[in-house]
Amino acid sequence: MKLWDKGYSTEEIIESFTVGKDRELDLFLAPFDVLGTLAHIQMLESIDLLKKEELAILSKELKSIYREIEKGNFQIEDGVEDVHSQVEMMLTKKLGEVGKKVHSGRSRNDQVLLDLKLYFRAAIEEVSALTKKLFQSLQRQSEVYKDVLLPGYTHLQVAMPSSFGLWFGSYAEALIDDIYMLEAAWKVVNQNPLGSAAGYGSSFPLNRSLTTELLGFETLAYNVVYAQMGRGKTEKLLAYAIASLGSTLSKLSMDVCLYMSQNFGFLGLPKELTTGSSIMPHKKNPDVFEMLRAKGNKLQALPFEISHITGNLPSGYHRDLQLTKESLIPAIEDTKTCLEIAAYMVERLEVKSDILNHRIYDYLFSVEVVNREVLKGKPFREAYRIIGEAIDNGNFRPEKEINHTHEGSIGNLCTEEIKAKMDTAFRALGFEGVKTKLASLLE
Repeated sequence: MKLWDKGYSTEEIIESFTVGKDRELDLFLAPFDVLGTLAHIQMLESIDLLKKEELAILSKELKSIYREIEKGNFQIEDGVEDVHSQVEMMLTKKLGEVGKKVHSGRSRNDQVLLDLKLYFRAAIEEVSALTKKLFQSLQRQSEVYKDVLLPGYTHLQVAMPSSFGLWFGSYAEALIDDIYMLEAAWKVVNQNPLGSAAGYGSSFPLNRSLTTELLGFETLAYNVVYAQMGRGKTEKLLAYAIASLGSTLSKLSMDVCLYMSQNFGFLGLPKELTTGSSIMPHKKNPDVFEMLRAKGNKLQALPFEISHITGNLPSGYHRDLQLTKESLIPAIEDTKTCLEIAAYMVERLEVKSDILNHRIYDYLFSVEVVNREVLKGKPFREAYRIIGEAIDNGNFRPEKEINHTHEGSIGNLCTEEIKAKMDTAFRALGFEGVKTKLASLLE
C-alpha cells in the first residue's frame, strides 16, 4: 500500500532503492504516528471533516494499535511502504472507508515531520535522563575520592596537583553544557509542523493551534514553507547536541584508557569488566572505554554527515531528506547505549591512592612552593625565579601540603553547586507538561 497510489506499479528496483531502510527505521516512529493521528482526527472533527461517531471509532482503534506497538507486536507488512501507510491500512481493514479519512488535510510530508519531532522529543527526554544518571555517577565518585591526589598535566607534562575529586567532577560539570545543547535542540524540536501539508498549507480550514495544544508543543512552526524547510535543520541541531555528548564521552574514555596503562597506573577495573589478549596472558584491556571513545568520535561526525546530505537543497521537500533518518535514528539509539554503559563503568572504576609519593611527581608542587614564598612577602616573579633555579640545580624540595580553598578547586569542589546547576538545566526542558498532554490523548 502507498498513500500516493494512482493505480500503477513502480518497478521493483526503483521501489527498493527509494524506500531504502525506511520500513525498518519507521518502527521507531510508529507510536508517534499514532499519537499524531489521534490529535489530527480530533482537529478534523472540530472543523466538521469527521463526524463525532467516526472520531470515536477511529480513536478507539488507534489506541488499540498503540497498545500493540507498546507490546512489540506492530510490524510494517510486505508491500506496505512506510509506517503512515501501515497505520492507515490497519484502520481501513478494521473500520472500512472511514479509515481513509484520517489523511484529510495533511500530506505524508508533514506527517513524517510530526512523527520525527515527536520521536526527537522523546529521544531528548531519554538521552537527558541517561545523561543525568551518568552525571550522578561522576558526582558520587568525585565525593568518594575527593581527597585522593592525582597529577595534573599540561602539554602531557607534569604540571600541578589535581585530585580524583576534581577529575570526576570536571566531567560531571561538562555534562551540564551537554544538557544546555539538548535544551537548545528541544526548543527547535518542540514546534508543531502539522498542517503545513506538503509545505504550502491546505485549503481546508485547519485548526493548527488545536493540534499544537493536544500534542503538547510549545508553539507552532507557523510559516508552512519554513515548517518544511525545518526538516534537515532540526536534525542537524539535534545532531550537534549528540555530538557534544560524544565529545564528553570520548575525552572521558581517553583519560581512562591512558590512566589505566601501566605507565600511568592511576585507575583500574575489576577483571570482569575487561577483556584479554589471545597471545599475552597478562592483558586486561579497557575495551568498553575504547569502544566509548570510538563511538563518541563517531557521534561527533554526525552533524557534518547531515550537513552534507542537506546542504545544497533549495526550499521545499526533497527525497534526500529521507537519508537523515538513517544517520540520526541509529545515532540516537547508540547515544543512549553509550550513556548507560558509561555510568555503569564509572561507578566501578578503581582509584589508586598514594600516586604522588613517587619522586617523578615532585615538580607538581613547584607552584605551591612559589605561592608560599609570595605569601611570605616575596614578589611573584622573584619567587618564581628562585624556585626555577633550585629546580635547575637539583636542589628543589617539594612541600606537599595542599591549601586550595577557592570555588572549584581541590579543597572546594562545589559539588552541591554543580548539582543545583544541573537540576536547573534539567528542569528547563519541561518534559512533564508534554507527558501530561500525550497521556490525555491516550485516555
